[in-house]
Amino acid sequence: MSDLDSQVPYWDAAAATKTFTHPLHLPWLDGISRHAAFLDYGCGYGRIMKELEQHGFDNLTGVDASPGMISRARRLHPTMRFAALDAPPASSCPDAGFDAVLLFAVLTCIPGDEAQHRLISELNRILKPGGILYISDLLLQDDERNRNRYGRHADHYGSYGVFETGDGAVCRHHPREWFSTLLAGFQTIDTRTITVSTMNGHESTGIQMLARKPASA
Repeated sequence: MSDLDSQVPYWDAAAATKTFTHPLHLPWLDGISRHAAFLDYGCGYGRIMKELEQHGFDNLTGVDASPGMISRARRLHPTMRFAALDAPPASSCPDAGFDAVLLFAVLTCIPGDEAQHRLISELNRILKPGGILYISDLLLQDDERNRNRYGRHADHYGSYGVFETGDGAVCRHHPREWFSTLLAGFQTIDTRTITVSTMNGHESTGIQMLARKPASA
């Protein structure tokens, strides 16, 4: 993954101060064993893992490209398993090692199509056949502020929806149909539209998708 598609220095610098708010829709997890192996890919400071633990899930692992985020996660949740990714999107996770993978507000941090496809391929590798992929991310917004910055940066980044934030990140908002393209190898179980506050405090429209890796023939 290129430096632009991982942006580790930005996330290390932001690790102590950023707050994430994408909600975990627990009814989607009702049919999953509390002992199932969960991976939170792009776990940040461990917010979602802590919520899962509070609801009885006891086999949780979190990974993130930012060592700073992992350090914060370990300070906040010293009994939980966290690891920094050395060469994202690749991980040291075993093939078919997880029953469920969560990908919360990660794609918005990866501007490039190819890099996003590589990440989904990696998650497909580490999911068990029949395993669950739960994605939460941001859609294209229709307000003037966002439309202006999409247009301002489209030529430079080669994609409408990629933009620079005021504090130095490059982020991406997605057309709804992009997620169907990205998850073409998965079986979509459910989708929902959410309203969420971004890391910089702007109310935005997002999407959550629950998908299943096909079982082996």
